[in-house]
Amino acid sequence: MPVSYVTRLFDRSFDWLLTSGVRIILIAAAMSVAFTLFNRGMGKLRRLYEGALPSPAEIQRASTLTQIVRDVVRVVIFFVGGMMILSEVGIDLKPVLAAAGLGGLAVGFGAQSLVKDVISGFFILLENSIRVGDVVEVAGVSGLVEQVDLRSIRLRDLAGNVHVVPNGVIDKVKNMTKDYSYYVFDVGVAYRENIDEVMALLQSIAHELQTDSAFKSDILEPLEMLGVDQLADSAVVIKCRIKTQPIKQWRIGREMNRRIKKTFDAEGIEIPFPHHTIYWGEPKQGTPPPLYVARSQQAHTVSN
Repeated sequence: MPVSYVTRLFDRSFDWLLTSGVRIILIAAAMSVAFTLFNRGMGKLRRLYEGALPSPAEIQRASTLTQIVRDVVRVVIFFVGGMMILSEVGIDLKPVLAAAGLGGLAVGFGAQSLVKDVISGFFILLENSIRVGDVVEVAGVSGLVEQVDLRSIRLRDLAGNVHVVPNGVIDKVKNMTKDYSYYVFDVGVAYRENIDEVMALLQSIAHELQTDSAFKSDILEPLEMLGVDQLADSAVVIKCRIKTQPIKQWRIGREMNRRIKKTFDAEGIEIPFPHHTIYWGEPKQGTPPPLYVARSQQAHTVSN
């Protein structure tokens, strides 16, 4: 090999090391510094969350969000730094970017539901619309939230069945235990009753319930009397509600219903129930057919 060729090759390599090589080293160093600073910042932010948030569910939510942000930033830093290094090496980035675009498009088409689940899950966590311990209804399924992940939500219904709902199919969230709850009463009484007296009696029952040591901690406000809501076919419907702690509305509602039934029975207030009148039909002659009733194993004929 000629000495001049070796000399030129050495000179070119030395020049490349002084220019592109130094730039590659600087890019790699900048990437390393960026990774280190970002990891330290996310660690401090996570410790701050763990010290300020009141419940393990909030800590889990914050941890999930910080993990997502950290992974996204890492990918961005690695991608930008890798492209800059490839450019310094002399590789044409246009085919690489075109291949990456086609590959991303293929992955996007092949995993549309997964991408939709992840994006929806990120915004659910960010907006804090669903938390562990809430009772919610999503995608036609209701139950207690046991786990909120980036891809799905796990619910357990009253019968103990576990439902795993992908985040991508959730278009509406009904949260029944967000911050506080209400139990709404529709109390039907007969038309003969004095409505004002019935409403006063309901408020008295609710006051007794609120002063009961077993229930007072679950009730946030006294009974709110909304008034006569319906004049139904066989009853006057009175609507009222009680504000309770989250997820305690059903416990308070059941006890209130028990006390309403017991008090109404003691006061002689009628709670209407469905009545049915049996009509046997009437022939043209005007004489209805006889009705046979079996009693004590003997048949008796009842006729008009």
